Amino acid sequence: MKKLALHWQIIIGLVLGLAYGMLASNSGWSDFTSDWVAPIGTIFINLLKLIAMPLVLSSLITGVASLSDIKKLSRIGGKTIAIYIGTTTIAVTLGLLTVNMLKPGDKVPNAMKEKLQVTYEKDASKKAGTVKEVKDRGPLQPIVDIIPSNFFFAASSNRNMLQVVFMAIFIGIGLIQIPKDRGKPIKDFFESLNDIVIKLVDIIMLMAPYGVFALIAQTINKVAGNNPSEVLELLGALGYYMFAVIIGLLAHAAITYMGLLKLMTRMQINTFFKGLAPAQLLAFSTSSSGATLPVTMERCEEELGVSEEVSSFVLPLGATINMDGTALYQAVAAVFIAQTLNLSLDIGAQLTIVLTTVLASIGTAAVPGAGIVMLVIILEAVGVPSAGIALILGVDRILDMVRTTINVTGDATVAVIIAESENQLNSKTN
Repeated sequence: MKKLALHWQIIIGLVLGLAYGMLASNSGWSDFTSDWVAPIGTIFINLLKLIAMPLVLSSLITGVASLSDIKKLSRIGGKTIAIYIGTTTIAVTLGLLTVNMLKPGDKVPNAMKEKLQVTYEKDASKKAGTVKEVKDRGPLQPIVDIIPSNFFFAASSNRNMLQVVFMAIFIGIGLIQIPKDRGKPIKDFFESLNDIVIKLVDIIMLMAPYGVFALIAQTINKVAGNNPSEVLELLGALGYYMFAVIIGLLAHAAITYMGLLKLMTRMQINTFFKGLAPAQLLAFSTSSSGATLPVTMERCEEELGVSEEVSSFVLPLGATINMDGTALYQAVAAVFIAQTLNLSLDIGAQLTIVLTTVLASIGTAAVPGAGIVMLVIILEAVGVPSAGIALILGVDRILDMVRTTINVTGDATVAVIIAESENQLNSKTN
């Protein structure tokens, strides 16, 4: 019997996790789910995170070293960063257009506004409290944060991914500068390490359907607990807001990503999404671009035909600085909160949101607490009370799943575009 394709296995795990989560919530199995089901999802994510750092390090070093020329590295790097910034700007603009047209903030009942603010007041104040540390940093601090003072310390935490990217590129440039025979042992070592990590990805993905099942079940458990009626009430109140975010994200995928693939590559849209599906489903389940990175790289290379040279440079960089989904969500959330609090934002304020969000999305990786922390900064930049984030925290986990999927899709799109521009896209996949 033919083995079921990986993306179908993951979809089955997702659907069963959803069904179990609803059943558990109605049956009062919240504690059982937390104690016996959720750990399976945690183990799965930890395994993916475990190999993310050695994968980025080994693949980037070998990728940069294989370029053999600084000019080629500058060309690929320049194109990659330019497209990433461009797509993020489009994402924020689409988000603003969506939220201004739909006006979801006008549709939240006053009673629910008060309830949300009281319920999530503590969480909101904690998130807002970390902002002072971020705002006190100097204008060049994000650049300072990229350069680590200790190689081993930087490589010891996935939060330091941008530092590891810098180190890997730096080491790769060093390998280009020395005679090939002197650098060969180091290059061979990292190539072997990269091959090992890719095989480990295959092994870990055998667990994917069970991990996804547990993650989805735990997500429902966290949101609903033993009282699903409260969730229905919350979704009813914030339904328009969630709709605005999701519509914006889908529009970005359809207009920006599909448009770029059509205009700049020979790849068929169905080929792209079929090949990337397991990574997208994993991103949806884990809400982590970093944890999904090993699978994204594997799918881009094996199913989409992106060369290892391109994928090893573009994808780790994208997982670190390319946050289209997060940027769009922040733009929609900022305007939604303003609408809910009956505050108007003029053109100048919304242009400030565009600029702040694009810059924030690039620097997000270096900030603990990422998206919500940056949202607070955006709110303060346009004069909206930061306590307003209490209005959206209740559904943030659900929306995080969707925006992470868009982030990963954006990374893969740019990888295909760069590979096509460098004549390094396997013609079999077109």
